[in-house]
Amino acid sequence: MSKSLIQFIIEEQRHVQNASGDFTGLLSDVVSACKQIAHDVNKGALIGVLGSAGSENVQGETQKKLDIITNEVFIKANEWSGHLAAMASEEMEDIYPIPAKYPKGKYLITFDPLDGSSNIDVNISVGTIFSILRCPEGVTNPTAADFMQPGTKQVCAGYALYGPNTMMVITTGHGVNGFTLDRDVGDFFLTHPNMQIPADTNEFAINMSNQRYWEKPVQRYVEECVKGKDGGREKNFNMRWVASMVAEVHRILTRGGIFMYPFDTKDPAKAGKLRLMYEANPMSFIVEQAGGVSSTGRERIMDLQPQGLHQRVPVILGSKNEVERAVSYHKGA
Repeated sequence: MSKSLIQFIIEEQRHVQNASGDFTGLLSDVVSACKQIAHDVNKGALIGVLGSAGSENVQGETQKKLDIITNEVFIKANEWSGHLAAMASEEMEDIYPIPAKYPKGKYLITFDPLDGSSNIDVNISVGTIFSILRCPEGVTNPTAADFMQPGTKQVCAGYALYGPNTMMVITTGHGVNGFTLDRDVGDFFLTHPNMQIPADTNEFAINMSNQRYWEKPVQRYVEECVKGKDGGREKNFNMRWVASMVAEVHRILTRGGIFMYPFDTKDPAKAGKLRLMYEANPMSFIVEQAGGVSSTGRERIMDLQPQGLHQRVPVILGSKNEVERAVSYHKGA
């Protein structure tokens, strides 16, 4: 049988000088949370957790019942074991300090407990995204300012995909590996070692309903893709759009593609749709480690200095040659 996720991480950590086991323990807690979320998502209507909760999150988005449930599951699985100093969630306005009754650790975690939750009622794949950072040296009671680290400082990033199979894809900066949950055994096993994004692709993913609000570089790039061979490109393209970032990125990791949620003028007060800390940074880390590129269109996402817990950014990521072409249009090429 292939390696379990925790066995894989333990073996990987043996090559890290002065490894204490804290990181492996933290990842084990994250895995436990994702297995519980997978169970809740899978049960859905059977346990009455579908539908709207009648509330909004900090971004003003309507929360699903499962948004609230999965946020609680993730917190409860990770607050008690002494590996974390604090957490930050897309669903909460402020950080979540580890309660005084529990020991504190040396890591911080940011997470989106249920990415793509608007799709949950129609049985389309959703997921959990997480990013692990080191708590600054000497800080025992972290504040939001301690989370303001660029994506290059991430220790680990990953996502769980709740689809026909439940999968977990992670990177610790040494490539990207995918693990599939064996429900009979109750553990994740390595099924997709060393995932690589092809440099070329003929698939693009974007919300075409926002076309009239896009900047000219994006208009130009998408128009070329739509016209394909008839518009000067060397090939024809197919368009995909799931409206679940986890599903979009997983498809790109599996067979290539370019995913775009660019800046638009629909709401000029928002620099983009996706959150830097909970979506853009962890997915950028994964994509880059798999040989892809991730940019706002003008700069590398992981170089951005975060300005707030819920900062939004434009995102263009995926196959290297297509992302670089889109970026070149933003730079006036």
